Amino acid sequence: MAQAMPDQNSLSETVPAIAPVIITASRFANAPDLAPMGATVITASEIQQSGIDNVNEAIRKIAGVYGRQSMYGTSDFDLDMSGFGTNSSQNMVVLVDGVRLSENELSTPLLSTIPIDSVERIEIMRGGSSVLYGDGATGGVIQIITKSIGKQALSGSVTTTIGQFGDKEVRASLSQGWENFSASVNMTDQQTDNYRNNNALNEKMANANFVWYSDQGRAGLNIDMARQDSRLAGSLTLLQFQQDPRQTVTPTDYASIDTNRYTAFVDRRFGDWEVEAELSNRDKEVAASYSGSSSIYTSNQTQLSPRVRHLISQQGFTNELVVGLDFINWDRDTTASWSLAQASQHSKAVYARDEVKLGQARVAFGVRHEVFDKTSVDLAPYATDNYTVSQGVNAWELQGSYKITPTVDVFAKAGQSFRIANADENGYTVVSNTPINPQTSHDLELGTTIGDTAHQLTARVYSHELKNEIYFDPTANFGYGANTNLDPTKRQGFSMEGKVSLTKEVRVTGQWNYVVAKFTEGVNAGNTMVMVPKNTVSAQLNWMIGNGQTAYVGAQWVDTQRYGGDFSNTCSALIPAYATLDARYAKSIGPWELSVSGTNLTDRHYFSNAYTCSLTSNPSGIYPSDGRQMKISARYHF
Repeated sequence: MAQAMPDQNSLSETVPAIAPVIITASRFANAPDLAPMGATVITASEIQQSGIDNVNEAIRKIAGVYGRQSMYGTSDFDLDMSGFGTNSSQNMVVLVDGVRLSENELSTPLLSTIPIDSVERIEIMRGGSSVLYGDGATGGVIQIITKSIGKQALSGSVTTTIGQFGDKEVRASLSQGWENFSASVNMTDQQTDNYRNNNALNEKMANANFVWYSDQGRAGLNIDMARQDSRLAGSLTLLQFQQDPRQTVTPTDYASIDTNRYTAFVDRRFGDWEVEAELSNRDKEVAASYSGSSSIYTSNQTQLSPRVRHLISQQGFTNELVVGLDFINWDRDTTASWSLAQASQHSKAVYARDEVKLGQARVAFGVRHEVFDKTSVDLAPYATDNYTVSQGVNAWELQGSYKITPTVDVFAKAGQSFRIANADENGYTVVSNTPINPQTSHDLELGTTIGDTAHQLTARVYSHELKNEIYFDPTANFGYGANTNLDPTKRQGFSMEGKVSLTKEVRVTGQWNYVVAKFTEGVNAGNTMVMVPKNTVSAQLNWMIGNGQTAYVGAQWVDTQRYGGDFSNTCSALIPAYATLDARYAKSIGPWELSVSGTNLTDRHYFSNAYTCSLTSNPSGIYPSDGRQMKISARYHF
């Protein structure tokens, strides 16, 4: 777990937080001069000023990461950092205080289960990062760091929100730090009918954090519990969407997800040496009913991640050597009419990374070797997921940067990342009872950062050349579709993000990502990958009006993209482009903050999840996105 900065969040703040912060470059806390090259950091202050109430939304609307509304219709959008379409969640890694939130199944990491008031900052590292973070870190890594209080007086806040579609939410946080101990508690209770019919959500979350400090380090315990019950609105045909995007044709479908996470961590320094470790256990139960057919999944994951660092810094020379181990055991039992599978995945990894900083130059090299032992036994009739397999994979990276002037930095990165097929993907393959081969990607990135913390521009070009990409191919299995290894594919593109403080009161940020995703070999060579918009553009404005008043405006535009089943690129129609506009106004009066906010203010009817070409006789598989929603909030801080 990385060392978090003391909480400086309060309603009296009048300027955005733009000072450098300590971030986790090498799975250890680091000063800004050893920060990940080209990383994006979202602070708690920025989250509060924008009025955002969940982590997923903060990543999308502050950092400009593209997201499509999940098929559940909840706030856990599928985030896509490098153009991986419907498999975007499996091609990035999400961690909370160094512990993986991503796991070995086809599910979106539930960022909504992290109380927003517990977040100190969010670190976003784009591009291949499998050396440090392992399976699935091709598109990038999102690290959520929760608050570590330090010594401070009793403080807390209570936030209440009401809005359209029956939205009601209460959040509360309380924390205090003593000389050698701190404790904090965060709780959230939300109920909403959501935009679509049969899409109501009831979500409860609680988080507790306890930390013991000494001069040589610290140790602590995190406890996270979440309960999510949701109705499932399902997909529509194009005609149904055009008639009423809020309707449902699955009025009896529902799901629930119960999660408990327990994490113990320790950090100890011995001169130039530092040792860190996390031991985490997560249990999850998922129950669902689709058209009267029910299922229950129960899973358990344990992670142990010890590592050691040797850091020398003297007379303009710094050397950081990190060596670590990752052990992850995952097991799942399925009870359903179509499956009685018992699946497991046990992985063991060793990695090493060394970085040298000499003057204005930095060079780092790292390697990783990981072995995955996977087993599945399914006693249901006609089961297709009985197997035992061991798969070993390697990752490497070489990166460097040079600060040409105090305000101009150039950086480059090359490496190999990987992904392993999860239990769901291995459960329905082209060849029954035969797991999918590992996916590998050769990654390349070149970029520059220009400016200081008040006026800054970061631009990069990147490419991912993939072999054995793991994907659901709708043309496989005689047209019924199956999970398989695709012919070679490639993502290449350009991204840019910038921030400008126009005055002390007005700050503008923006992001643009351009990506081309194509098959490079095979029967689909030259064809565009599905569900990948070529351009996404977003911009945000924060205005400190004065006299306790603040305003936020955010806009996003998403380009057209191919329908999910159009591997052959024969559909002349595309999922339409769309633009959305959000805004918030807040007024602080003493310890109180009152605000009104709105999302999709133009009430644009659009969709970004769709699987059948709209020119077919009965286009279907459309999952509408949310229309306009207004909310008012009151927050008391003490």
